[in-house]
Amino acid sequence: MGKRGLYRDYFLHADILIMTVVLIGLGALAVMESLTFYSLLFFVIGLAGFMFSEYLTHRFFFHLKAPSNPFFLKLLKRLHYDHHTDPHDLKLLFLPVWYSLPNLGAFALLFYLVSGSLGVTLAFAAGLVTMLLVYEWKHYVAHRPIQPKTKFWKWNKRMHLLHHFKNENYWYGVSTPLVDVIFGTLKDEKDVPTSETVKNLEKRGQTLSS
Repeated sequence: MGKRGLYRDYFLHADILIMTVVLIGLGALAVMESLTFYSLLFFVIGLAGFMFSEYLTHRFFFHLKAPSNPFFLKLLKRLHYDHHTDPHDLKLLFLPVWYSLPNLGAFALLFYLVSGSLGVTLAFAAGLVTMLLVYEWKHYVAHRPIQPKTKFWKWNKRMHLLHHFKNENYWYGVSTPLVDVIFGTLKDEKDVPTSETVKNLEKRGQTLSS
C-alpha cells in the first residue's frame, strides 16, 4: 500500500471522522462562548487529563483478568484483547466511537459539575478529544508501515511494539511515555522477560494463578 493509502485509512476512518467533527464543534462552541487565557489553560489540562486516562484505562481496564461474564468478555475482546492477538488488524486499531464518545462525554460532564463553567468545560473537552486523535494517530503509526521522522518518535513507536511483542505489563503509554515514567512501567527492554501471554491476554489470569 502506498503512502497515500496509509493516510487515507486513518483520516477517512469513520471513528476518526466522527471525533474530528466533534472537535470542530467543540472549538466552534468555545469561540462562541468567548476564548480567554483560561480556555488555553483548561485545553492543556484536557490534554494532560486524556494522557493519564489513557494510561490508567489501558493498564487497569483493558488488561483486566478475563471476566467470566460473556458480555463483558466480548467487550474487552473488542476493545483490547483481540488487538493483542492480531496487533496489525486495521479493524481493531481504533477505539470505537461508541466507547470513546460516551466516556469523554462523561469526563467532560463531571468537569462541568465541578467547575460550573461552560466555557472552560468546552476547552477541557476539546483538549480531551485533541489528545484522543493524537493517541489514535500515534497508535496507527505504531502498527502500520509508517516510519517516524525523529529519533524520539521512532523510539516511542518501538516502546509500543515492545508492549505487543515483548511484555504486555510495561510500556502502556501510546501518546506519551511520560506517564509510564511516573508509574514505573517504562523499562529497558533488556531488563524485561518475554511474556508468554503477550499475544493472548485472556490467558493472563490462568498463567498468574497457576
